[in-house]
Amino acid sequence: MNRASKPIALICGISGQDGSYLADFLLKKGYVVFGTSRDAQGSGFANLQKLDIKEQVQLLSLVPEDFRSVLVALRKSDPDEIYYLAGQSSVGLSFEQPAETIQSITLGTLNILEGSRMMDKPIKIYSAGSGECFGDTHGNPANELTPFHPMSPYAVAKTSAFWLVNNYRDAYGLFACTGILFNHESDLRPERFVTQKIIRFVRRIAQGGQEKLRLGRLDISRDWGWAPEYVEAMWLMLQQAQPQDFVIATGNTISLEEFVQAAFAQANLDWKDYVIQDPNLFRPTDLAIGCADPAKAHQEMGWKAQICGIEVVKKMYQSLT
Repeated sequence: MNRASKPIALICGISGQDGSYLADFLLKKGYVVFGTSRDAQGSGFANLQKLDIKEQVQLLSLVPEDFRSVLVALRKSDPDEIYYLAGQSSVGLSFEQPAETIQSITLGTLNILEGSRMMDKPIKIYSAGSGECFGDTHGNPANELTPFHPMSPYAVAKTSAFWLVNNYRDAYGLFACTGILFNHESDLRPERFVTQKIIRFVRRIAQGGQEKLRLGRLDISRDWGWAPEYVEAMWLMLQQAQPQDFVIATGNTISLEEFVQAAFAQANLDWKDYVIQDPNLFRPTDLAIGCADPAKAHQEMGWKAQICGIEVVKKMYQSLT
């Protein structure tokens, strides 16, 4: 099969957890895969190397906030599908870098939409949304009809990007959709994410470390899924007859304390002997419960998470051993 007969995908933000797993998934589907990073020549692409697919991906430099840079990448790759996963991805960091967060996510999404509109062929666009957009629903599962109430600069940026996608879909007829993904983890997560911070700490303690683990609030609850499953949902969204937005989650919520307890249990340790709650790590605002209703994804795409909650903790820990 030559390139002309293969579908072409452009993954913006390919070096991250989701981008790397998505690249692996699409390559196995027979796609030609282009991937972007701000500096494709200088980046290490450790996740692609870990999955042993770096040599199979064609890498391009792209600065999402720079429209000319976006247009050049679009013309070089000439994609059938675009997956926009780029942008600052940490909720906590967004309080420290609000401008960078909003520009990279919102302006980047706008540039992808506008650039796609100027191409000579129809392109299907997936935009990475977030369950953080819903804010605190007070334990009520959020679905596609639940109003947004963003509680962080990250969530504000993702909410803005959602409405841009919605607007371009309505105004210009683009096949553009948003996956409203709740928390999803794997061993490719960087340690700035609390889940990976916990897992790697437990591993160090199990190997003889003597340190203490400092965490913020332990009473928050989240819907944690397994990232490799979520990239299939991204692809499925672009295979539908009509562009639609979908909540992607497990439908199962556990507290951070339960996550911590399960992680330490993997090493037969009592978490209370090692964890210190540090008020300095509390965020200015933080939703108490992230709770999702992913029924539409199951009903219309046949997608359903198989790994959730405590099983995610176990898989993350086992992947390090």
